[in-house]
Amino acid sequence: MPKRYKVEVTIKSETRGKCPEGFEVGDSWIIDADKTPDGMCALAYNTLFPIIRAFRMGAEGRGINKDTTYLQCPDSKRGLVYEIRKLPD
Repeated sequence: MPKRYKVEVTIKSETRGKCPEGFEVGDSWIIDADKTPDGMCALAYNTLFPIIRAFRMGAEGRGINKDTTYLQCPDSKRGLVYEIRKLPD
């Protein structure tokens, strides 16, 4: 079985308003299994999943820091920004 990395997802900012699910800047999840993390919004997880899965399998991002990327929540009224980071061994 290929090596699997842990991934940390953190809410870094909110661009439009409070999240109706109660999530706030600073909320964070460590993902170390191929399961939905407890308490994470399904809408956000569905959006973040392709990056989470790629990082868990060892992929690199395209930015300056190849282990970190950012995505915005698809809820157009809220706009939480998530940082997805592949954790070192």
